[in-house]
Amino acid sequence: MAARHHRRTATAAFAAVAVLAAVGASAGCDAVNKAIDCVQTADAIADSVTDLQQAVENAANDPTQTDQSLDSIEKNLDKIGDKTDNVDVNKAVEDLRKAVTNVRDAVKNGDKTPDVAPVTDAAGELTKVCTS
Repeated sequence: MAARHHRRTATAAFAAVAVLAAVGASAGCDAVNKAIDCVQTADAIADSVTDLQQAVENAANDPTQTDQSLDSIEKNLDKIGDKTDNVDVNKAVEDLRKAVTNVRDAVKNGDKTPDVAPVTDAAGELTKVCTS
């Protein structure tokens, strides 16, 4: 799992550089800062999704970890949603928010091992739109 995290972090860093190069050549600092914020927040969300996956796997030991991971994702979604007016980013944020809500509802309804694949997929889409 650590290798996967390092690859994702390296990919996010590379994407941030690519975004900076593309945006910096054609736009002002504000657009560059928004792009960097998007990539950084998407990376933080990816870390939270990894934490969520581990929390679900270990739910029998500490059921509060799942809620904490979901809270972390939602907090980061609020950050990224406040900093962008990009339609694609906002759609990806909304899709991820819905996936998180579905997992939270499943947990509240007694599901000890909710399906987090939609959260993972939506987080991947957010990372994709932040780096394109």
